[in-house]
Amino acid sequence: MADGDPVLFRDRHIAFSNGSVGKPLGLISASPANYWQVISDPASMPSVNISGQLFIPSGNGQPLVCVIIAPGSLGVAESHIAHAEALTDAGHAAFILDSFGAREITNTVADQTQFSFAASAYDVLAAYRHLAELPEIDHRRIGAQGHSRGGTAVLTAATRDFADAVVGPDRGLFAAYAAYPWSGHQFLRPAVGAARVRAIIGDADDWCSPMQVQAHMHGIRLSGGHASFRLVPGARHSFDRGPPVIDVAEASVSPAAPIAYVDRDGAFLHPLKNRPDPQLQDRDLMVYGLKAGFGRKGASIGGTEAEASLFRADMREFWERVIF
Repeated sequence: MADGDPVLFRDRHIAFSNGSVGKPLGLISASPANYWQVISDPASMPSVNISGQLFIPSGNGQPLVCVIIAPGSLGVAESHIAHAEALTDAGHAAFILDSFGAREITNTVADQTQFSFAASAYDVLAAYRHLAELPEIDHRRIGAQGHSRGGTAVLTAATRDFADAVVGPDRGLFAAYAAYPWSGHQFLRPAVGAARVRAIIGDADDWCSPMQVQAHMHGIRLSGGHASFRLVPGARHSFDRGPPVIDVAEASVSPAAPIAYVDRDGAFLHPLKNRPDPQLQDRDLMVYGLKAGFGRKGASIGGTEAEASLFRADMREFWERVIF
């Protein structure tokens, strides 16, 4: 590594006060162009080696429940590390996923199409597949918690039409906790099987649409799934980071754009057209949103300490409820 190059997350030494020390893990994933390639043409996907760190609580019996933490557009933040520590405090394993480092991406704030949302979801299931082979992990109880773009990823990873294609019909996440996700991509059939799903978002979020998330959870319930939704009054994007609220001028957002639905074979349905198109990719839909006047620059992140505390309590309650 040359002088001045950023330290990859896998190379950081992280030790929790409870004695858990991060163990770097490498795993094989892919960089699909869209959902259709994952479901209908997986052999053509370029592979990529990604990584993360696994935290195992000290002194606990095995195998353990494990929660994959999928960060958002800014990559791994101290708040994600703190959430992993809280999970290990509760006696569970946590794996913090880094989708950016191996792809040589710093963040996707200004351009979310540097790699596809399908790739983000595939990374979550690639982590699931790897963790399920470890003797210290209970392969039946691997869940995922995602933040922002990572929240989108865990919702897609829990969706059976996607998960069946990647890990098989009898495998997958047992639960998914989506923190302020972007629900601009949704499967027409958003069934999640037996997985328990929860989404939480602030009603002052100017990065992602609370209404889209609300509709997404309702769609899961209509498909026979178990999904819950919490709207936090006055909270902005990434409110679990705590104070202060800051403006991110370079953020490229379009929360009011129409939802792009995804057919069972993974093909997008353009909002202006009636037929699914396997060739459509994230950038095509982003360009449509910009030309239609939905896109803009600038959004805010952060919150109050009270909002961060609310988030931590909600997170703990969800995982304890679905685990026991």
